[in-house]
Amino acid sequence: MPLITMRRTAAISGVLAVALTVAACGSDSSGGDDAAQQGADSRGPITYVQGKDNSNLLGPMAERWNAAHPDEKVTIKEQSDQADQQHDDLVQHFQAKDAGYDVVSVDVVWTAEFAAKGWLTPLKDKFALPTDGFLEPTVKAATYNNTLYAAPTSSDGAMLYYRSDLVKTPPKTIDEMWSMCDIAKKNGMDCFAGQFAKYEGGTCNATEWMNAYGAKVVDAQGKPTVDSPEAAAGLKALADHYKSGDIPKQAITYQEEQSRASFQDGKLLFLRNWPYVYNLASTDASSKVKGKFAVAPLPGVSGPGTSTLGGHMAAISAYSDHKATALDFLKFLTSPEEQKTNMEKGSLAPVIESIYTDADLVKKYPYLPTLQESIGNAVSRPVTPFYPAVTQAIQDNFFSAIQGQKTPEQAVKDMQAAMQAAGG
Repeated sequence: MPLITMRRTAAISGVLAVALTVAACGSDSSGGDDAAQQGADSRGPITYVQGKDNSNLLGPMAERWNAAHPDEKVTIKEQSDQADQQHDDLVQHFQAKDAGYDVVSVDVVWTAEFAAKGWLTPLKDKFALPTDGFLEPTVKAATYNNTLYAAPTSSDGAMLYYRSDLVKTPPKTIDEMWSMCDIAKKNGMDCFAGQFAKYEGGTCNATEWMNAYGAKVVDAQGKPTVDSPEAAAGLKALADHYKSGDIPKQAITYQEEQSRASFQDGKLLFLRNWPYVYNLASTDASSKVKGKFAVAPLPGVSGPGTSTLGGHMAAISAYSDHKATALDFLKFLTSPEEQKTNMEKGSLAPVIESIYTDADLVKKYPYLPTLQESIGNAVSRPVTPFYPAVTQAIQDNFFSAIQGQKTPEQAVKDMQAAMQAAGG
């Protein structure tokens, strides 16, 4: 992900179940079902829409597809690198019933919203997509109302990047990490940053910190439970260390790329970010940390913490005129060959389980076991047709709390009230 994000053998602990209420599950579904059958057997050129390609994967991928499908070529449309803008762009084109968006990249938390509105083609019957060997969490995230609506193309779990030339043993707990901030000060560096801007990445970071302290954003029935001492404790930790300077002041402007740049420039001791950073920090000509960093699981209160489950999927627009070609394109994107290429060239987390246990790959890419652990312990964001309002509630109140504009207790209280209002 950068939110180009991002997602096992272990079950996801504390998965945030279908949140709030699904009273609108069937809204617009009848019209969507009709549209989904249009062009079901048709083949021809397609357009694939995805967020900004920071790892230079899309061009070569399109060349491979087009060489094998000269009469069904794919055109790539890149969106911005901001998840919020990607979401809004898709919504606008879906609402316009734009046939020009054949296959779209969908963040894991958008599936329920788009499926409930009838904008995605259900992957069943003649559109059935084999998912044998896929990581179970990725298939669950692509499923709404017991129907698969998207093909998992990349998973994601956050990791702790650290300067291995300065920190010999990575911190296993949050308090251990803070105790190492003296190392940063001695070397004229900032200590720790994640993605703390008021956007979707802020939701990922905020929920990770609340979960680390034992909070649950919603319960097993989907009822909001974020107004808790545990959630307040997670926000308080961030606010306290932002105030003290352990988290640099500019970190509230950081999204994925700004935080990556800070780490690659040698300005950060610890960075919370997604797997894609590993390849770039290792190969970018401008990187000042080549051979000087490693990764570890995110630290928690008394052991490993919990990442937010990330990842992306590819879905067929209900309004595509060439759905038969689009389905073959989904199968291409999820093939072992493409999954390995995306991992090797872009550090994207594969959705195929066997790749994580391939001895040759693990030897070449030593971060794979850490990534597998991260995704195995990951916690999903709320799955709900009302997700835009839910994430806005988290972002707004987290952003106020970290700056001290609200107490953590008031922030989680307001967060819960807004989430309840979003569910109607």
